[in-house]
Amino acid sequence: MGVMNELINPAVVGSLRRVLTAASPVGGWPQLAEAAGRLDGLSLRERTDVVSLALLADLPQDYATAAATFRRAAEHTEFTGWMIWPVTEAAVTRALCSGTPGDFEDCLRLLAELTPRLTAEFAIRRLLAADLDRALAVVQGWTSHPDWHVRRLASEGTRPYLPWAVRVPEISARAAATLPILDALYRDPQEDVRRSVSNHLNDLARHAPDRVVATAAAWLGAPDANTPRVVRHGLRTLLKNAHPGALALLGFAPASLAVTPARLDRTAVELPGELGFEFEITNTGPAETRLALDYVVHFRKANGTLAEKVFKLATPVLGPGECRKFSKRHAFRQMTTRVHHAGNHVLELQINGVRYPAGSFTILT
Repeated sequence: MGVMNELINPAVVGSLRRVLTAASPVGGWPQLAEAAGRLDGLSLRERTDVVSLALLADLPQDYATAAATFRRAAEHTEFTGWMIWPVTEAAVTRALCSGTPGDFEDCLRLLAELTPRLTAEFAIRRLLAADLDRALAVVQGWTSHPDWHVRRLASEGTRPYLPWAVRVPEISARAAATLPILDALYRDPQEDVRRSVSNHLNDLARHAPDRVVATAAAWLGAPDANTPRVVRHGLRTLLKNAHPGALALLGFAPASLAVTPARLDRTAVELPGELGFEFEITNTGPAETRLALDYVVHFRKANGTLAEKVFKLATPVLGPGECRKFSKRHAFRQMTTRVHHAGNHVLELQINGVRYPAGSFTILT
């Protein structure tokens, strides 16, 4: 994360101060200048907070002045990139503290104006948390905005599990609240928007899987050329979790299969290392069958228990009586997102939601 942290650095803060001085020279922005020297050793989120608090210290207390200043700054081409994140956070703070009617909605409009310069998807979360229905009334209108960055903000900013962003529990608790946004955008001409819709749908599947499958089915009933891909990506976690409705919707029906025991190329893997395995599948049924072929690794945790993770392998189509060999090599190495522990691990195959034992192996650390 070291490189990511440097996205907001003294040079970025210096550029922000120059732009803001040109937009509003009164006061000289002293706290912002001082903040540039307090970034070392901080995460990107912490740097955002330092710069945002400095902006608030230099700005007057009212929202209107802050918004007008930022809009004047937007007249400068240099007002772009990662300096925008703390600016949007400062604007939201002023709006949430304001008692002036209309400042809440104007702040949402300001975020829409600024999002093409980086993104406002993180700052909008606090407005959603403060009054979800009031915010969504504005956000829904963005789905027909001419700028695709704003349309993407409508979907991405309201995702239940947006990476790096604060959670908005009410979005997860009310899965139907954001579905009208996705319904309006799943056929968007911009791929970035469609991918956001898929990721948003996948997030909703954690809490409302049946509603998500019903939504995907409705989309497939009124598709464009990109809709099947949007649905597949949006249902990816449900497929890994062998949700029957998701499997059926994407054509992975129960199948008559003969699956050979998997052949592992070793019984122990020393880190970093790889495990190879292969197996055959025969379609013993009378009709062609489409397979969602995954494999499952049961990783040993520090306390000795096992925790599984499903990995995609292939989506082949087998004709009646057809036999096909499949193979895979899985790499094991220590990562910040997964620490491997020594001991016995278990491998399974998952085919159209049905599990097949594949063997066990030992990790040596």
